[in-house]
Amino acid sequence: MDAAFEAPAAFAPTSPEFLADPCPAYARLRAAGRAHYYPPSNQWLIPHHADVSALLRDRRLGRTYLHRFTHEEFGRQAPPPEHEPFHVLNDNGMLDLEPPTHPRIRRLVSKAFTPRTVERLRPYVEELADGLARELVADGGGDLAARVAEPLPVAVIAEMLGIPESDRGLLRPWSAAICGMYELNPSEETAAAAVRASLAFSSYLRELIAARREKPADDLISGLIAAYEDGESLSEQEMISTCVLLLNAGHEATVNATVNGWYALFRNPAQLAALRADPAGLIPTAVEELMRYDTPLQLFERWVLDDIEVGGTTIPRGSEVALLFGSANHDPAVFARPAELDLARRDNPHISFSAGIHYCIGAPLARIELAASLGALLRRAPRLSLAAEPERRPNFVIRGLKELLVEV
Repeated sequence: MDAAFEAPAAFAPTSPEFLADPCPAYARLRAAGRAHYYPPSNQWLIPHHADVSALLRDRRLGRTYLHRFTHEEFGRQAPPPEHEPFHVLNDNGMLDLEPPTHPRIRRLVSKAFTPRTVERLRPYVEELADGLARELVADGGGDLAARVAEPLPVAVIAEMLGIPESDRGLLRPWSAAICGMYELNPSEETAAAAVRASLAFSSYLRELIAARREKPADDLISGLIAAYEDGESLSEQEMISTCVLLLNAGHEATVNATVNGWYALFRNPAQLAALRADPAGLIPTAVEELMRYDTPLQLFERWVLDDIEVGGTTIPRGSEVALLFGSANHDPAVFARPAELDLARRDNPHISFSAGIHYCIGAPLARIELAASLGALLRRAPRLSLAAEPERRPNFVIRGLKELLVEV
């Protein structure tokens, strides 16, 4: 690969300095061009907002290539056989499918995951967020990640799916293990943990689906079983993969958006003071700005199904592109003063929820959850402050903190 196209050395996603603040590296990538080859992961990095947004909608790219090519035809090796349980689970979720399978599954899921269903959850979400904030205040503070950010979205998606409260403690560890496979170059240890979690999670959901077939309830799993269109319904594996996707995507982003957001607020006291002074007026735009400012999902990958050209650089079929959401959300060509946190920002076309056919189906629910937890903490803990400087998780793709210790 011509060195002229290689990513600048500043892009170092395993270094603590980069993980602490990737924005300077992103600025160098944007200044150096529109497409950069990154040898360690064998990917092309796309840092500009316009290109990321366009490629998310470009049908010459896909989340998979197996609907058109075999591994051999595409010049790729099949995953190791021992990873199969993870890939069966992951590859049957609509996030990793392409037409014609993807729209069929998304339409059927949408029948159960309707705006009305989501809006009906609002009182439950707000009551749960208020209770978590109240408990945090009663204890004088603690880890906001473990006490508020994590339990809220897990409880909400579990409530939607109809998972009994006694089993909900299983979900977060399974999800964390599976999501480890979305990092760049995951280790064999990470892969083995993901396989174990995939087997356990799939087995659990298979039993729960069987129980709902026998006795339907007012929950999303029962809705998925009943979803039917043009003589087609979801297979058992599609239902299992959909439930896991809804849990993983439905809470990982919300957890990290919450802790990243509060950490950003603590580092920008004038913006936090403005939010405290006018929560009703600022929370809607604050949610969008916090998602942009410290993006919880830093990149999204796509396979190049047919040759494309980005900024004069030809990226051939068989390549993989890494669409850098974090960089796109700080592109000065789109955002005025992108390095500044502006909770009143109105012109905010961030792409934290992706775009195109894979736009996040749970975005309305995520917004409700983020607004509810933000409002509850502002109301219950008006003097909430940082108790200790947090440590970043050693992950790049899913960006978050190990903990966020606060005091009230």
